[in-house]
Amino acid sequence: MTKRDDDGLQALLIGAVPNLRAFANSLCGDPTRADDLVQDTLVKAWSNLDSFEKGSNLKAWLFTILRNTYFSELRKRRREVEDADGAMAERMSVLPEQQVHMDLVDFKKAFGVLSDDQKEVLLLVGAEGFSYEEAAEITNAAVGTVKSRVNRARVALNKALGFEEGETFNPNSEFAGITRSVSRG
Repeated sequence: MTKRDDDGLQALLIGAVPNLRAFANSLCGDPTRADDLVQDTLVKAWSNLDSFEKGSNLKAWLFTILRNTYFSELRKRRREVEDADGAMAERMSVLPEQQVHMDLVDFKKAFGVLSDDQKEVLLLVGAEGFSYEEAAEITNAAVGTVKSRVNRARVALNKALGFEEGETFNPNSEFAGITRSVSRG
């Protein structure tokens, strides 16, 4: 496929931006960096449209590009010095004014204890609504591996949040969708 025969691919790429941004922000936790990841993803996708198989899942292809870009950057950043003076952590710690914000802080802390693999599959299956098969394709892992990672992530997240069996966040919370998927098992 050439860029001239994109048959509306440009519109589909643009339409995928909100989902890409949400996934990127969930992975890295920094909206500015997430926007950079999305931009890099779209540039790579546009530059490599010839490698996209027409009729296949464009969203999964884009999420795979974003995921690979994120982990490539993460490997590079591991060699960098981390927030030695605590300036970044200080900017991130803001006391919430409402219960929803407190729930978000608790959720972020609990989510932070998960491994990168667990976070990734939980976001793909729980927050983005991908099937286990689609998540397996995106992460280049077996379906059973994805199911196992999701299950371990759910158990660890519920434990970190101090939930007893059947308990979840407030159903009116803006995070209810994620936590309902997380607490199902």
